[in-house]
Amino acid sequence: MAAPGVRSRSLAGLLPAQTSLEYALLDAVTQEEKNSLVYQYCRSHDNLFRVNFRVRMAEHRGAYFFYKDLGGKVVLLDFFTYCCINCIHLLPDLHALEHTYSDKDGLLIVGVHSAKFPNEKVLDNIKSAVLRYDITHPVVNDADASLWQELEVSCWPTVVILGPRGNMLFSLIGEGHKEKLFLYTSIALKYYKDRGQIRANKIGIKLYKDSLPPSPLLFPGKVTVDPLSKRLVIADTGHHRILVVWKNGQIQYSIGGPNPGRKDGIFSESTFNSPQGVAIMNNIIYVADTENHLIRKIDLEAEMVSTVAGIGIQGTDKEGGAKGEQQPISSPWDVILGSSGSEVQSDDILWIAMAGTHQIWALLLDCGRLPKKNDLKKGTCLRFAGSGNEENRNNAYPHKAGFAQPSGLSLASEDPWSCLFVADSESSTVRTVSLKDGAVKAPCRRRKRSHGNEIPPAQCAQTLTNIHFSELGHFAKDKCKLVIVFDNLSQKFIFVDPKTKQCSTLAGTGDASNVSSSFTESTFNEPGGLCIGENGQLLYVADTNNHQIKVMDLETKTISVLRVFSSGNAVVDGPFMVEKVEKQTVPKLPKSAPAVQLSPVAASPGQTLQFQLRLNLPSGTKLTEGAPSCWFLTAEGNEWLLQGQVPSGEIESIANQPTISLQIPGDCLSPEAVISVSVFLYYCSADSSACMMKGVLFSQPLQITDARQGCTAPVELKYAF
Repeated sequence: MAAPGVRSRSLAGLLPAQTSLEYALLDAVTQEEKNSLVYQYCRSHDNLFRVNFRVRMAEHRGAYFFYKDLGGKVVLLDFFTYCCINCIHLLPDLHALEHTYSDKDGLLIVGVHSAKFPNEKVLDNIKSAVLRYDITHPVVNDADASLWQELEVSCWPTVVILGPRGNMLFSLIGEGHKEKLFLYTSIALKYYKDRGQIRANKIGIKLYKDSLPPSPLLFPGKVTVDPLSKRLVIADTGHHRILVVWKNGQIQYSIGGPNPGRKDGIFSESTFNSPQGVAIMNNIIYVADTENHLIRKIDLEAEMVSTVAGIGIQGTDKEGGAKGEQQPISSPWDVILGSSGSEVQSDDILWIAMAGTHQIWALLLDCGRLPKKNDLKKGTCLRFAGSGNEENRNNAYPHKAGFAQPSGLSLASEDPWSCLFVADSESSTVRTVSLKDGAVKAPCRRRKRSHGNEIPPAQCAQTLTNIHFSELGHFAKDKCKLVIVFDNLSQKFIFVDPKTKQCSTLAGTGDASNVSSSFTESTFNEPGGLCIGENGQLLYVADTNNHQIKVMDLETKTISVLRVFSSGNAVVDGPFMVEKVEKQTVPKLPKSAPAVQLSPVAASPGQTLQFQLRLNLPSGTKLTEGAPSCWFLTAEGNEWLLQGQVPSGEIESIANQPTISLQIPGDCLSPEAVISVSVFLYYCSADSSACMMKGVLFSQPLQITDARQGCTAPVELKYAF
């Protein structure tokens, strides 16, 4: 039990005290003043916010950490979800902190993975993400959000700093707080060391990756085909390198790796940091060097690597317009070569999916112009579409449209398309950006999951990272043009006819595993990239979590694995074995969720009641449309009320909120009952620096009588967050 006088153990209880500190820090001039203010804060609030839970920290290999193991340490809890770009941006700050202070210094960082999408709750997917992002601290799979709720966390990412007795000291919401992160951590360590409360014991952590066998590929992100030589270019993301391989899989060039770095020069000296998108033309490869926040150029003839955009640190500029090497950019995820609006078709523009600022950018490889722009000089790097706010907004004006972590690009330069197809990850949509006027549209999107295995018509994929638009040769009738995406929710490849807006399954059983067979029997695991070759007959897939390049033959409808090899090719790390997928759980409401008690309603057997949601978001925020904002019906102790009902549904728009229907069964087992409506809303701040989840519980008492009730108006479920 918490000590007498201890205040609320939630972040809400901590907020007023920390806000006062932060206002005082704004007035501080010197570093000594700031250090003193934080030190005094630690002294004043040492015993006020005690966390009263026993934490079992499960590291990937099976080592367990209990609360007693965390005693005597300043513990930093990082609440994150692996598909969130804001959470990814926080990881370099945590890595830097880990390199400055170790567990022997008294600091222990623990990742708490609290998922947004259902597939993010699966332990194997989290393991893959931990390896991809080179996370070396323990990570908890908080699948049922119990730790999230215990502290009443509401945003991704959120950092909570605990003292050595489990007392809450600080919280930081969103990305971009590196200075405060180091200030709060360093002073907390000093304060408790001065009091002899820090234990210098080392926490034994065995990294999962250290037990893995070598592998030619490690989490390959993207793949593309050289249209001239038919070579493949592979972003071997986990090995921080680019591979150029022949069609038989033999490596011609290995550039970069095995460790992350940022260096231009000859191939043997050049380094990358988690590269993703690749594009090739005339022996020149352009690379989205994602975690370096750079666009790199590889000249295969000169065997040299250079930087053509970015300054090597994460930028916040959402306009651009500077020369590439002077223009800060943020987490470029994919690139594709295209043409400006001139009549002569030439690859004079590199289109960039700028996931970090939720935009589409352009790098001018020659003098040219963009729609509604004056002539631009060669080397100019600037925003083409997207406001920079994380949202799902289509608009005829490209700068007013909104994306949510765009992660894949495909070009359809010919009429009638003349557009970029965009895999917009966090909004779960396929988007188009017109090359003529920049207008942003959504030809299809996933609205809900079907009860069967097929994806319903006019609905597409969730958490997309890959997309390809092409003529599918032998597979498609009349060689029509189709869009291909991978749906991480159903674990299937889907093709979309942009004319009819119909979606159909191309390949995959729906299991996240590793089987190469026929299209209907094969399986994949969160592939990140695909491209087409061999005159539309073959699809090459970067099957990311399976550490493979798979080849899909559209004529025979079979799938094989491309064996990547090279004599004397040394690699590090390797794949993990696929384990049994954890059962997904329905989320619980946060402890801080308000409970709204409604007035009793009279109803009769067979009558249908309607509940109309009337929810208001805080000013300056918008619903994250691609995230699973939803409602659930429950009736604890009176489950008979739910037989034959639709127990849950999605909330796609605040402007058009759903009406929930409940038909009273003909045979009622009790004259009184309570039906509850749990609501979960996911939304983002105006500057897209943090994503939030809030909940509310509505309780509706029912008085059931045999007397026939007249037509009743819908019950309004009102709440303003």
